[in-house]
Amino acid sequence: MERESRFSQWLRRRARNGARSGPDAARARAELLLRAAEAGFPLAPAAHPSGYGCSCVRIGCPTPGRHPVSFAWQTQATTDPEQIERWAETQPQANFVTATGRTHDVLDVPVEAGRMALESLDEQGDDAAAGPVALSDGERMLFFTATRGTPDDEDEWWPCELDCHPETMDEHPGLRWHCRGSYVLVPPATLPGDRPYADVRWLRPPVPGEALPEPLTLLETLTDACAVHAGGRRDHEPAAPWPSR
Repeated sequence: MERESRFSQWLRRRARNGARSGPDAARARAELLLRAAEAGFPLAPAAHPSGYGCSCVRIGCPTPGRHPVSFAWQTQATTDPEQIERWAETQPQANFVTATGRTHDVLDVPVEAGRMALESLDEQGDDAAAGPVALSDGERMLFFTATRGTPDDEDEWWPCELDCHPETMDEHPGLRWHCRGSYVLVPPATLPGDRPYADVRWLRPPVPGEALPEPLTLLETLTDACAVHAGGRRDHEPAAPWPSR
């Protein structure tokens, strides 16, 4: 019998665990947020879906449920468990973002490229090499890594302004490196719509105390997978496997 891929196992397990509701769902949500904070991911409240729109007051919000609530999200983001519990209790529908470039970065790739990378790592027998991994909206896969921090040579890094605006995703469908100045939604998060994966969920949740992988150790595997993915799209639309800035 053909062995089931680790990716398929994760999807099945997440679908089964996603059936909780009511007080159990609220408790599970708080536990996941606290676990992310304990792993060192600074969190801040974000908007949430309201029907097919957004809970924010912006008319025609282009990124419903995907952006921070406060313009001061970078200074607001924290790992303080008491503050996170207060937010979770007083804002029961809120999504949360995690600020990248402090304690962690995120390598963000198309889901098919991420699946290929995970299966490649699985075949190598290195289960921990991927680090924490999340599935976003069934379309993108987020690999959480150690941060590059602030290099001595400022020319070695680029700002993540593009990454701060998910509406630009169609223009940059390949790999995106969320570092200083950027954020991603952290599981559990809900997105507008009734699609099967209209959410952000962990495929492999963070383990407090477990070191995150260095981004460069994953970069080759992910860029190779993005190149294969881009090749499959060539007849349909252009792909950008690397940020243009």
